[in-house]
This record gives sequence, C-alpha cells and structure tokens, in this order.
Amino acid sequence: MAQTELIYESPPTFFPFSRVQEDTNKYSEKKKETKENRRTELLKRIPLERLMDLKIDYAFKQLFGNEKNKKITIEFLNAILQKSGRNKIQEVTFLNTETGREYEEDKESRLDLLVLTDANERINVEIQFSNKYDMVKRSIYYWSGIYSSPLEKGMEYRKLRPVIVINILNYNMMSEIDLFHTIFHLRESTKNIKLTDVMEFHFIEMTKLIRDWKADKLDPWNNVMARWLLMLGMVDGRNKKVYEEIYEELEEIAMKDETLRDAFAQWEELSMTQEQFLAYQSRLKRLLDEESYRETIRSMEENLERKKKLYEKTKQEAEQTKQKAEQTKQKAEQTKQKAEQTKQKAEQTKQEAEQTKQEVEQKEQEIQQREQDIERKSLELRLRLEKTVIRLLNKGMDIDFIMETTGLSKEKIIEIQFEKTE
Repeated sequence: MAQTELIYESPPTFFPFSRVQEDTNKYSEKKKETKENRRTELLKRIPLERLMDLKIDYAFKQLFGNEKNKKITIEFLNAILQKSGRNKIQEVTFLNTETGREYEEDKESRLDLLVLTDANERINVEIQFSNKYDMVKRSIYYWSGIYSSPLEKGMEYRKLRPVIVINILNYNMMSEIDLFHTIFHLRESTKNIKLTDVMEFHFIEMTKLIRDWKADKLDPWNNVMARWLLMLGMVDGRNKKVYEEIYEELEEIAMKDETLRDAFAQWEELSMTQEQFLAYQSRLKRLLDEESYRETIRSMEENLERKKKLYEKTKQEAEQTKQKAEQTKQKAEQTKQKAEQTKQKAEQTKQEAEQTKQEVEQKEQEIQQREQDIERKSLELRLRLEKTVIRLLNKGMDIDFIMETTGLSKEKIIEIQFEKTE
C-alpha cells in the first residue's frame, strides 16, 4: 500500500464569487477613502465594545449555527471552501452536534457547528479560543467520529461521504508555515497524488490573519474569505479591545454586501439580548479561567521540567565529578604505586650501590694486598738478587756472567757492588 501523509494543499483557482470591487490596485485608495469617510450606519443600537467576540464558541454557534441565519452560514462556508476547489454550497442542513466522549470520564461532547450540504458532504467547524496543544489529534478524532457515524450494519463503505473539518484557531499553531489558512489532504508522499477526497482539514490561525491585515496584505473588498474572517477577528475578547479600523472597512463593504450586512445585524441583535450576552460573558470567563489554569499548569510543568533537567544536569555533573575524582584517585594511587616502585628501585639501587661499593672496597683491599705482596716479593726478590750478585762478585765472577745469570743490567750490578762496598 502506498505510504500516505498529511501535507499542505496548494490553493487551486477560486470559484466565482460576487465582487464588491474589481480593481485590486485600487484597494489601498479605497481603504484610505474608507478611513476618511467613516460611516456609523451598520450598528445602530449598541457600541462596538458591546459586540460579542465571535471566536468564543457560544457566540459563533449562536450566529452561524442558527437556522434563521442559514444564508449567512452558507456564505461563510463558501468563503472558506473556495480555496479547496469544492463545489459551491447552495443549501445546508444543521445536524445534531452531539458526539461520542473524548475520554472515558467525559460527558457527551458537542461540536461547535455541523452541517450537511446539498452535495451530501458534512462540514464541521470548530472554534478554539485557547491553545490546548492537541488540535491536530483532536481534529482527526472529530473527523473520524463524523465520518463513521452514518455507517449502519450492512451499509456499504462506498456510501460514506466526505467530511470537511474547519478549525478556526485564536492562536498560532504552525510556526513552519506563514499562511493564515492551510488545507490538508491525504496524499501519496512521492507523487503527491490525493488518495481520497473524503478527508479535508482547514486550519485558520486568526493571529496570523490580524498580522497580515496590519501589514496591508489582505484585500477584503475582493477576497470574500478575508472579509468574513476579519469579522471574526474584529473583537478581541481576551484583551478587551475592538479593531475599529476593521469595523469601518467592513461597514463600507457591507453597504454593498447584503449577506455581510445581515450578519452584522444578527450579530448586533445577539449581543443586545441580555440573556444571551450574560451566557456569552459566562462562557468567556470560563474560557479565560481555563486558559489561565492551563497556562499556570503549563508554567508549573515547564518549571518542574526545568528543575528536573537541572537536577539531571547536576546529577550528571556530580557523577562526572565523582568519576573524575575516582580517576584522580586512581591516578594518585598509580602515582603512589609508581613512587613506591621508584622508592623500591632507589632502595634496591642504593643496596646495589652499597654492595658494589663494598665489592670495590674489597677489590681495592685485595689489589692493595696484592700490591703489598708484590712489593714484598719484589723486595725479597731484589734482596735475593742483590745477595746473589754479591755472592757471585765475591766469587770473582765477571759482570757479564752475572748479567746473564740474574738478568740485571750492568749499571744495576755496579750500583749493588758500589752500595755493598760502602
């Protein structure tokens, strides 16, 4: 079976949308004109600060998951799906959003928005206000439940229909991708051939969207998706701020975009309803509390991990120090043994030197004794020769005979003769 993986899907050609302004080169001029000619007709009953943050799942579901706002929902979904080459949605049916439990101890979980299109495709939209660090697996889990839910006993697998999961994230998830909207399919890893069209994941990172808007990289006049996403990003419930410039630009566009204008009207009505606004505030508070709690836990875990790493590092350093000390001890022991061996060798050398000295002294004594013996014997021999010479002289022997007999020189014989005469 061919190896498959989730990869980024390059965007195909957009399918047709009604355009508010055709010339994209005039976008900057139009934006400047919008700022100079501010309108205040779109919201008539409440200030901007009163608007619900549509990135809160409660507010999003109340606006886009409401049967009376079906036209708004269809326009919003078409704006998102235009990049994936899907057919334009004409009609949707809102489905039950109850799903199985994620964990054994969980209650039945509820999807944010689930619709069935006229093409028999299921679309699940999930709003993630805070980073729970498990969005990819969570998204696949939701997809698998929705994909398999229509399967009944005896039903053929070919009847299972595509499921599209759209994740709108109020944080950065993919640091390796700079785009705010990414699309993933199941593809063969070498030839980049799509295995199936039943699996499609969209990830929309709102922080990157706002970044691009601030850098003037978005054109909501000609990009329908940009205007709808800017509507979601206009209110920042976490930081209690509203991007008034986004409102002013969308207000101008809404004068020519009936569905967007209707969405603002429904948004205003939703935010004005006291019961719903209190429910929204309660949900926002809970999300912020959960976010704070997760950040506290995460900070504690990071701190614990740092301490653990520090402990491991200290432990390793202590072990290394211990090993170095052991090595130093072994080297010292080896040095001590070498010193002891050197000492023993020195002692042995000293003993050998002493013995050699004694042997030398003994040899010297022997040599001295021999010299004395030789000297004595030489003296005795000399005396005997002298006696012999005297004896022969006394017998009247001539000097030549005495020389031949004793081996002495003539001078020595005369000397002996002279000494004895004196």
